[in-house]
Amino acid sequence: MSEPRDGRRGALPPGVSSAGDLRELLRRFDYLADEGLAIAIFLALRLGRPLFLEGEAGVGKTEVAKVLSRMLETPLIRLQCYEGIDVYQALYEWDYARQLLHIRAAEAFGGAEDRERVERDLYNREFLISRPLLQALEHKGPSPPVLLIDEVDRSDDEFEAFLLEILSDFAVTIPELGTIRAERPPVAVLTSNRTREVHDALKRRCLYHYIEHPSFEREVEIVRLRVPEAEERLARQVAAAVQRLREMDLYKPPGVAETLDWTEALVALGAKELDERLVRATLGSVLKYHEDQQRVTASGLEELLAGAGRMAGG
Repeated sequence: MSEPRDGRRGALPPGVSSAGDLRELLRRFDYLADEGLAIAIFLALRLGRPLFLEGEAGVGKTEVAKVLSRMLETPLIRLQCYEGIDVYQALYEWDYARQLLHIRAAEAFGGAEDRERVERDLYNREFLISRPLLQALEHKGPSPPVLLIDEVDRSDDEFEAFLLEILSDFAVTIPELGTIRAERPPVAVLTSNRTREVHDALKRRCLYHYIEHPSFEREVEIVRLRVPEAEERLARQVAAAVQRLREMDLYKPPGVAETLDWTEALVALGAKELDERLVRATLGSVLKYHEDQQRVTASGLEELLAGAGRMAGG
């Protein structure tokens, strides 16, 4: 990995000298990381390496980038990947409309000499539109930005290959302008829902961590931290019910994000504890596919609540 121009690497926040320090700081920013994830984030910040986070949807991968942005008080620059995304949508593109206007203005008001000058000027920085990757490389500020390359598994092989250069050197060459290199490498976080395998070459350039669904007690803790309005009994019941749902053969098991959505919905309805009527009425907050809702309803909400009640301790 290349060094930044000023020789500095990494972006640890002040006062953080260990993974334990970072874990505690993340907690103060409402993100509960287990020891493994805290170590992965610490090393990514300390060594200035991209962090590749993989796991089921809704386990908190994207949230890592968001909380790092808040914690480091630096902009979050997000590149949402999708099938067919190309370099020009991710890095830069020329503003053809402005270039055309520029040419027409020269033709209307200038002579032959002016037209030649205008043609030379067409591919200068003034007519370049920066997309997320170039914005991250060109960022000026006391701290590097957080660059989130979200759901990289949705892009195709060609785009993955392009990212190899960016993540190795944090530099890019634009033929008309030359090489643009980041003064300090951005804090890069890549996420994947594992809809397909990402190439090994991309993973080798990153620190890798797989985020599992949290344990029951940890999920209760997350709910209590993120939705403090929820009473303890309700938080435990919701977390237990979600744990039971994940054990079922569902098309899309709920993640932590859905647990929080469900809890917030229940709190908004003034719920103090779960019952069958409430679960039926709010099932769309935690299960986002009709087939999954039908499967859970058919298996018996009473049984779901009974199992969740035993896990929740009452």
